[in-house]
Amino acid sequence: METIKVQRNQLIAKQKDMVRKWYIVLEGSVVQMNSYARILLEKNSVIGISESGRYLCDYVAREDSTLAVFNYESPDDLKTFLNGQENLRNLMLRAALKQRHMLLETYAKFQTLVRQFHSFVETEYNDYTLFCSKYQVEGQSFSRIDNFKPLEMVHRAENWEVNNSTSLIRGYLDEYLQLMQKDDSLCIGALMEAAYQMRRVMQGLIEMVEYLRYNQDILLSESENDIFHLYFELMIQVQANHYDAKPLADRINRMIGVIRKLNIYDEKLANRRIEAYQNYDFTKTPQEVQEAETEENGTESVTTEDCMTHILTYAGYQAKDIANAKAALQKYRELPDLMSTDTEAFGLRKQITAFFYDAYYKVFMRTMKNRGRASKIVQMFLNFGFMDVEMAGEENASALEDLADHLEVCNSSHIFTIYQWLKSIYEGKNEPSKNEFDLDYNGYLAELKKTGKIRAEQIKEYAANRELKVRYEIQNMFTTGNRATYGKITTFCPILGEYDLINSVEKMIVTAQKIDSALDKIRAVDFSVFYREVVFSDPDKGINREMIMKEVLPNIILMPNAGTRAMMWQETAGVKRDTSARFMMPIFTAVDLDDMMIETVGRYRWEICRKIQGVHWNDIRERSLTSEYCDYLQFYRKNHELSADAKEKIKAALLRGKNNYREVFTRDYQNWIKYEAKGSFRLNKIAREILVTYCPFSRAIREDLKVNPMYQNALHRFELLNAKKVQRLNGLYDKYTKAGGVISQELKDNMDYYSL
Repeated sequence: METIKVQRNQLIAKQKDMVRKWYIVLEGSVVQMNSYARILLEKNSVIGISESGRYLCDYVAREDSTLAVFNYESPDDLKTFLNGQENLRNLMLRAALKQRHMLLETYAKFQTLVRQFHSFVETEYNDYTLFCSKYQVEGQSFSRIDNFKPLEMVHRAENWEVNNSTSLIRGYLDEYLQLMQKDDSLCIGALMEAAYQMRRVMQGLIEMVEYLRYNQDILLSESENDIFHLYFELMIQVQANHYDAKPLADRINRMIGVIRKLNIYDEKLANRRIEAYQNYDFTKTPQEVQEAETEENGTESVTTEDCMTHILTYAGYQAKDIANAKAALQKYRELPDLMSTDTEAFGLRKQITAFFYDAYYKVFMRTMKNRGRASKIVQMFLNFGFMDVEMAGEENASALEDLADHLEVCNSSHIFTIYQWLKSIYEGKNEPSKNEFDLDYNGYLAELKKTGKIRAEQIKEYAANRELKVRYEIQNMFTTGNRATYGKITTFCPILGEYDLINSVEKMIVTAQKIDSALDKIRAVDFSVFYREVVFSDPDKGINREMIMKEVLPNIILMPNAGTRAMMWQETAGVKRDTSARFMMPIFTAVDLDDMMIETVGRYRWEICRKIQGVHWNDIRERSLTSEYCDYLQFYRKNHELSADAKEKIKAALLRGKNNYREVFTRDYQNWIKYEAKGSFRLNKIAREILVTYCPFSRAIREDLKVNPMYQNALHRFELLNAKKVQRLNGLYDKYTKAGGVISQELKDNMDYYSL
């Protein structure tokens, strides 16, 4: 067991990193940090025990601290660590039970908070309607409340679990520890039980946080489309009519108190909104207030505004062009069957598609010139493809309007709405994607020069032109990707339609959290999927050129449609191996996101191998995933290791995949992740051995499958080869440190990769 010292505010473990070690706090304290809470882990606490696969939290030293570190991949590691160590058994068990209790207490508090929040919001809105009736004032419509439902938990902790933990900690902890520490099996069983419970509780906490994040704006929001504003407006009208406003004022003051107490709102936002109410001059008439707001905002509610005219006017179109576009959409809406593929429907879709992408470019560029400031309707167009209330349906339009206030849920460091992606292109943070001819932007410019469309001296100017880069991305990746992710290419219309929103907007929205969850499930099985070989060099310390493994997560771009397919657009961002792949997904979907992601990752597995192998991708003399799979599929009829039944299945798979080897592999990869990892056999012997070699399971899964004769030989070979690599690396690292080299994080990650 290694001992390390960490300084105050030092990051010990990072959220979403692989759990490869557990840490025991020997001296000092550590803060367990997530979006929902901060939990203080004091002396003898264990870092990593509440997670499996990947850390769910950040762990940061609260002060200078000393930690004991030991490797942890599976319960077998824990067994080795605790063998014969009765004092450690007691420490680990006590820490696990106390940490579980802290999490359960936090869970209980958040559960109460979520229930109180839902109850309070419903009560306030119902009372608002009663106040309107009492004061004989027509209440404002508030469609957001229609979709406001109680949270349906997936990862729940029952009351008895909280009560059980409380009784154990407060009354019977020593007796329980005395029993459980007597035997390794009892001890490890109790630890794993507590760890599993903690993971479930943490996932439940994340659910509740996401619920509060999504719904908090219903009470108080930046856009002022909220209950607080309803009461504020009502107060203005009541004061103007000279009614007794004290009951209403008391209720608003109560709401202010609750907003402060909930502690879920940005302090600056809350202060600004509350001060606006407290400092308001109620001698103004409602008409004066409305005129001032109209002048400031320049737009009405989405459901009452002519959205298409609003968008096209913002884009700079003349009245005649706007009228023609609206007429085309009206004709399309009036078709007896919007899914028709006849000549009329095809012609209208073509016309609509042309003005949609032209408008998109113009709207986007104007938004950039306005430094990202745009109306709610424009935001809905840029992110969701929304243009018309009648096309989307009034209920959906209202839900989209609410969602536009929560666009942060769809974005992260590697996940983008199409608007945010194009913005990153415009700002130079990312380069445009390849076109359908596999040309990147610089390759495209070279082709223009070659064909005489631009001069050599113009290349540098065009290469730096941000507007041209955005236009290139829209005309190539966006137009193709939007249609492909929709799923029904022949009936695709880029304007969001009610007929595609087959469920509620809230349920269909593809958030960054959902995407990360789908990716993490794959990485927990196929741990090496996003790792690439990159060069490490330090000649002064004896390493001229060493290939090390680096994990590079894909960039995922959300297309503005309600679709059914994902797409692997390109396996790297450029010529360098350590640049991110680009996946595309619909921003709304009713299909299983996990299945969609597995299929996309399967295609990525194939294409990244092709790219790395170059011209040798199908040359069996150069062993690789693609070359071995091609050889296996090409000569399966002559393979004596395959049964007649297996050969018939391969024949059928080739027929279904139209003789495309990549598609056959992708189907096998789906079975590999979903079934083979659980010991449910779907592949033949040859396919299984190839996948064991090039798409190996994580260590924990391999340990479970070792006893199975179907995997034994293949896993044994894999483990032997891996052990040799680890042995070589240990020797290399020793030599490197003796020469004065420092084992950096990338070198540690490389060793951890092979240790897995």
